[in-house]
Amino acid sequence: MTTLPTYDQVSELPAHCEQAVPAAFEDVNGHLNIRHYLGLTSEGLDESLTGVGIPQNWPTVAGRAVFSAEHHLTYLSELTTGDRISVRVRLVGRSERAMHAVAFLLDETGRRISYVMEEIFLCIDMGTRRTTAWPDDVAASLDARIAEQQALPWPAPLSGSMALR
Repeated sequence: MTTLPTYDQVSELPAHCEQAVPAAFEDVNGHLNIRHYLGLTSEGLDESLTGVGIPQNWPTVAGRAVFSAEHHLTYLSELTTGDRISVRVRLVGRSERAMHAVAFLLDETGRRISYVMEEIFLCIDMGTRRTTAWPDDVAASLDARIAEQQALPWPAPLSGSMALR
């Protein structure tokens, strides 16, 4: 992974999925269970996509969906019950049918990056359940967000293990 940005740099991105870690998400080690890092960060990524024209009800209103194709997960610090968290998303690039994103799970209580999820996801036609091109309006919104975030003064921390094809 390339060098991580600072907490302050990442916290300038819009916040999603803001909440306290619930006690029910704690495991026997006394911290957030591993499956909830992925789940919470995925929820935040989904929330962020509404701003580029991909609402959570996209499958029912447009017959399209996004499906995950690849993940790279990096755990940096533990979270415990009651810690305040948020998810921040940086879009890295897109192809005709895929998107590359990095989502950060921030520990707002400790003011640090707790977890980084790099993901490739695909635009899916729900009628055929196969990949399809991004609709023109969504593609334009994605391109605008990518351009805006490429102007940030810090590089997206990429694992080097995945790329758009």
